[in-house]
Amino acid sequence: MLEALLRELFGDAIKADKKARLHTLKDLDQAAATLAHACQMLLDTGLPDAELRATLFEKIPRDTLMRALEGVNALIRPADNVYFQELDAKYRSVRRYLPALVEHIRFGANAEGKPIVAACEWLQANMTRKNPGNDAPREVVSKSWQRHVVNEDGTVDFHAYTFCVLEELQIALKRRDVFVAPSWRYADPRAGLLEGAEWEATRPIICRTLGLSAGHEPTLTALATELDRTYRAVAARLPDNPAVRFDMAGDKHELVLSPLDKLDEPASLLELRKKVAGMLPRVDLPELILEIASRTGFTDAFTHISERTARATDLRISLCAVLMAEACNTGLERLIRNDVPELERDRLSWVDQNYLRDDTLTAANATLVAAQSRLVLANLWGGGEVASADGMRFVVPVRTVHAGPNPKYFGVGRGVTWYNLLSDQFSGLNDITVPGTLRDSLILLAVVLEQQTDLQPTQIMTDTGAYSDVVFGLFRLLGYRFSPRLADVGGTRFWRFDAQADYGLLNPVSAHHLSLQKIEPHWDDMLRLAGSLKLGRVAATGVMRTLQVGDRPTRLAQAIAEFGRIDKTLHMLTYIDDEAKRRATLTQLNRGEGRHSVARAVFHGKRGELRQHYREGQEDQLGTLGLVLNMIVLWNTIYIEAALNQLQGEGYVVEDADVARLSPLLHEHINMLGRYSFSMPEAVAKGELRPLRDPADSDS
Repeated sequence: MLEALLRELFGDAIKADKKARLHTLKDLDQAAATLAHACQMLLDTGLPDAELRATLFEKIPRDTLMRALEGVNALIRPADNVYFQELDAKYRSVRRYLPALVEHIRFGANAEGKPIVAACEWLQANMTRKNPGNDAPREVVSKSWQRHVVNEDGTVDFHAYTFCVLEELQIALKRRDVFVAPSWRYADPRAGLLEGAEWEATRPIICRTLGLSAGHEPTLTALATELDRTYRAVAARLPDNPAVRFDMAGDKHELVLSPLDKLDEPASLLELRKKVAGMLPRVDLPELILEIASRTGFTDAFTHISERTARATDLRISLCAVLMAEACNTGLERLIRNDVPELERDRLSWVDQNYLRDDTLTAANATLVAAQSRLVLANLWGGGEVASADGMRFVVPVRTVHAGPNPKYFGVGRGVTWYNLLSDQFSGLNDITVPGTLRDSLILLAVVLEQQTDLQPTQIMTDTGAYSDVVFGLFRLLGYRFSPRLADVGGTRFWRFDAQADYGLLNPVSAHHLSLQKIEPHWDDMLRLAGSLKLGRVAATGVMRTLQVGDRPTRLAQAIAEFGRIDKTLHMLTYIDDEAKRRATLTQLNRGEGRHSVARAVFHGKRGELRQHYREGQEDQLGTLGLVLNMIVLWNTIYIEAALNQLQGEGYVVEDADVARLSPLLHEHINMLGRYSFSMPEAVAKGELRPLRDPADSDS
């Protein structure tokens, strides 16, 4: 709640300042025009210096010039404007909740956050005084606030000091320099790190598991050798690489990577895709869910919140109905059947409240992923070693602190981002729901480390927005290969160890030098952090917040970022050198986009808006959506495989290259609308497949 209040407070101040600026633009233009005329005369070299002042005041009276100068000074904003006037207008509303905040919430802090906690304690002691003391801790006062907080006589402006502290508190909470206990989301991210005797005993196991050396030298030497070898190999092939060229941007060389040409789809692929799509049986979504439940038994993962082994009669039907209602965002009303005990209102509400939660959804999803990975067709699409992560946006039109603003995605309202991890077998491995559009790099590590399926991908692909040097460093430490798509290679930096090495055409763009001195003193702490993350001792999201702190990184963050620049450069070199790598990245990311398209079709109720007020409700509903998407993917894969087998049995030539480009992200044959009845044909209930359609029969 505090985070939402502070976000609204400072956001409204910025909006009010912009609105006020619009009203003063005319006055600012007039004053600026007067000063521009005066400057033009000042720069006129044909006018003698001795006559300049007299001539200037003759054309522009002194009083006019003074008014113009005063007007400009009053209307211009400094680059580090803190919008104090607009904030001060809100002081009465802040005064309502600030005393309770400083009285009841106890903040903890690291070294960076201690001045802020001290300032909060000073506010608590002086909030109710008519004449607050002048001994406020001033270490918290930044340069931009100095002119507002400190009066000419050296005293402190209490209002300005209050807003200064609140702004620093907001920043520190985001960075976790200030934390709260007890708390899950805002706790100290350093708590739980391996240390002392426990770390000494665990270090050899962690190093062996992650393939790292206990001392920095062997690992860094190997990476330096790999980087040098890669530079030389890529440079040697550059003259024969038509996708890469070098342009001059001013006095600098800029590397330009041509976009990939679209691959033509052979006639055999188009025909196969058409035949397979025409053979897939038409099915209502409720029947699809029931069929997958029968084939996989995923409903066994749903246990009662208190009676862990209790099972109601025909619970499977009720569970599938509730999953359908949540995933389609229609609510239970369309599914209620008073003549069917499993679909009565009270029964469905009871199941929804007692069986749907994070741990049961996670267990059920693991069952579906395992079933998908056992299919021959899914293994032709990928072996499970590759995954991609991307976010999907949902507008949240209800009042809640668990949604954030972003005009680009949510218009004038607020929303959440559903961040997904998708395997190369098209199965969703994990998802995280975050308010607004939190930077992808803060979530990426958590969605990878916290997935609990049998698949363990080692190469993670993302779009450009998810990458940072720290992310590269942590992923390499944890044994993953981070492979983002690079939208602007020319704007990225190539790093090197050897300043004297000759890398041919790459010399102009590889002028940035890596510093081992930033890494070596912190190697043990880097290993300890990686081990703590791998063992789940610390939350990945909190760790990322502390490491990505903009212009004030810790020494450990600098060391991890420097380590990450090695892996980032290796990735960029191989990315520009290998068209197959670029195309594989694009293909996997397109799979994620395709999954989002199916998700939009499934989540069709209530205009596709998420109307849950609480974080747990949002997470459970979107987790259910992910579960149903995996059911659709699994069902489609089963029937595509059956269609291919039938075609081959009829003598139709099926090319492996064409099969590899098929996709189970289809939904045109699935009915998701209407009032639903949960039943299956008797043959399907016994485990048989539905009959495939005849593509020649348009009504089938």
